[in-house]
Amino acid sequence: MTSTAGGAAQLLAISDLHIGYPENRALVEDMRPGTDDDWLLVAGDVAETVADIRWTLKTLAARFRKVVWVPGNHELWTHPSDAVTLRGVARYEYLVEMCRELGVTTPEDSYPVWEGPGGPVAVAPLFLLYDYSFLPAGCTTKEQGLEYAQGTGIVCTDEYLLHPDPYPSREAWCRARVAETERRLAALPDGLPVIPVNHYPLHRHPMDVLWHPEFAMWCGTDLTADWHRRFRVHTMVYGHLHIPRTTWHEGVRFEEVSVGYPREWSKRSGPPGRLRRVLPREGEEL
Repeated sequence: MTSTAGGAAQLLAISDLHIGYPENRALVEDMRPGTDDDWLLVAGDVAETVADIRWTLKTLAARFRKVVWVPGNHELWTHPSDAVTLRGVARYEYLVEMCRELGVTTPEDSYPVWEGPGGPVAVAPLFLLYDYSFLPAGCTTKEQGLEYAQGTGIVCTDEYLLHPDPYPSREAWCRARVAETERRLAALPDGLPVIPVNHYPLHRHPMDVLWHPEFAMWCGTDLTADWHRRFRVHTMVYGHLHIPRTTWHEGVRFEEVSVGYPREWSKRSGPPGRLRRVLPREGEEL
């Protein structure tokens, strides 16, 4: 794939845009592709209100050849400041339909195949949630984990704003999503590498550096612990942790691509809002 702008197309990624902050919104206003054929993967936590989510995805879809979006926990909140009061599955489905109107690919659509540099590779937007299986040390049940987290003062706002309706719990919704996604990934052609895009990492190892280890309970599920091996994963793209970095696990590259909050930017060496290049890999020639 060669861009009409004269360079090779790039597969780029970003997450945790949190455009409710004016500084973050300004970053999105300035975001541009490097070539006419660049794709952008958006790994969740765009904003809390439907109006802000729509503005962001519409803005990006007008600039990039293809935009792929997956929900983070913030998009799924039924926030008191949002005019849209839908909960749970109904809210998610509303966002999916909105994305389709904007031409943005979602976890409910066919997985597109990147044919540019480094391809072909299937880009698989995922929506998996979490099931409290990333428990704090010494805890063996969700109840123990939540009690421990409450004792430290670290409790995710999901407990108040992310409703699983009509599922009885967030973990039940997670298990249903995992089962359906597993079926779809298994149906991909043999030998075709895949780039899963999910708000949460597929494996627990990125949580090893959390300042508050108990927060890991809201960061994924052990049900996907072997997916990077089972499904020929080329690169796993995720966000949520606000710790942008590259890690490797059993030979598979994991890319955390979040922007995060303005108060976090001073702790990083690079400027905020830089689009991360998934393909060609960082350091490889375009």
